[in-house]
Amino acid sequence: FQYKQYSFILYLLQCQYYLNQYIAHDPVGNSCQPGCATCSSTNGCLSCKPRLFFHLELDGIQQRGTCLSSCPRGHYGMRSPHISTCIKCPEGCELCVGRNNCTRCRADMYHLQGQCNHTCPQGLEPDAQLMQCVPQIHCEVGEWTSWGQCVRRQNATVHRRGEETRTRLILHSPSTSGDPCPHLAEIRKCTTKKKQKSRSE
Repeated sequence: FQYKQYSFILYLLQCQYYLNQYIAHDPVGNSCQPGCATCSSTNGCLSCKPRLFFHLELDGIQQRGTCLSSCPRGHYGMRSPHISTCIKCPEGCELCVGRNNCTRCRADMYHLQGQCNHTCPQGLEPDAQLMQCVPQIHCEVGEWTSWGQCVRRQNATVHRRGEETRTRLILHSPSTSGDPCPHLAEIRKCTTKKKQKSRSE
């Protein structure tokens, strides 16, 4: 009989322990915020109701759990069968839709293929308005024209001495850090043809 009584007392103590645990994590207790499935007065939400994201935020030096319908700025939502959580975006990223897909970078960084960069890789240059890394554009010019007519220079000391010119056009202007255009005109010395006398002379 004493053994049964002892077992019953032990059972009551266990029940009291689990009851205290349940009260501490009571989803309808005063310490629970809206959206919490379970919580504690110390750590806030411990789990969330379906479709809500679990997010840890700093409360002084302590972290407290909250349950949100969407993740805050600088975080993206990761869903799983057991728990949906808010995960911090990569460094330098303000808005993202995944670990490797940043949609907006910090003001001092440049966006490139879902990543944020302090400087742009080789072959790319920063666009200060879009805050993106864009391809460099190097100057491209067309073919030379034929040499023009030989024109006598006004200050030429030698008779029949002149100059002829050829040019080429810019097909694509360079970007800020692209290769500049080469010279677009060339001049060379030439000899003017002697004028033929007319038959009347």
